[in-house]
Amino acid sequence: MAAAPTPLFAHRGAPAEVESGLTLSPKFDADGLIPAIVTDAGSGEVLMLAWMNAEALAVTLETRVGHFWSRSRGKLWKKGEESGNLLEVSEVRTDCDQDAIWLKVAVAGDGVACHTGERSCFYRALPLGARPSPDRPMRRA
Repeated sequence: MAAAPTPLFAHRGAPAEVESGLTLSPKFDADGLIPAIVTDAGSGEVLMLAWMNAEALAVTLETRVGHFWSRSRGKLWKKGEESGNLLEVSEVRTDCDQDAIWLKVAVAGDGVACHTGERSCFYRALPLGARPSPDRPMRRA
């Protein structure tokens, strides 16, 4: 009989430990995912939001290269593997209740983080000051 795999992260403790302690115990959702916000380490620009499962988070911490869980493909995804625009991770943080991850990165290759060819996935701004309607277009940010 095979031994149970070693857990990658600590079990979640009491709220005080999760919120103030130094034990990494990420809160993955019902699908086993946690949102990961990616910013440029130098400028602070938000580049993308992606999802990580436990393996993606572990591989990212180990290799210092951004890995995510592709919900559309159902597999581990090394960002930039095909384009050369790898995410070189300089710091990883978690929020107070450990249900979100923040990666500070430098984008290798052409410096493009979005699959559309844009620097950031957040390249459109939504109109403010009125209720949304189909005839109120976004603008390029």
